[in-house]
Amino acid sequence: MAYLIGEFAKRTGLTIHTLRYYEKLGLLHPKRTSGNVRYYDQLDERWLAMILRLKATGMPIKDMQRFAALREQGEATYAQRMNLLQQHLQHLDGEVAQLLANREKLVEKIQFYNDRLQENGSS
Repeated sequence: MAYLIGEFAKRTGLTIHTLRYYEKLGLLHPKRTSGNVRYYDQLDERWLAMILRLKATGMPIKDMQRFAALREQGEATYAQRMNLLQQHLQHLDGEVAQLLANREKLVEKIQFYNDRLQENGSS
């Protein structure tokens, strides 16, 4: 099924401006009608979900652009794409570890205040 940009924006929850921006960055490559009207299909929708996942996990735009360019080159770039994702995953794992360490410190501080309040008979 084909979707014009407005329909695709509604389906994905993004704005038309954002879709055009992603196209300008080289992240999306919508097909065009003979009248040069953009249209998107289910493959574009799945690819956009991946772009949004990479964005949500903090992948820099330049890395997303590299990943998209490699994808456009086809199966010969599987190893390069896998390497890029592995590097991003390592970075993400480091961020998760730091978040968990910070979370633990917050839990300790909350417990400290809770203990002080209990000692003072307050709640």
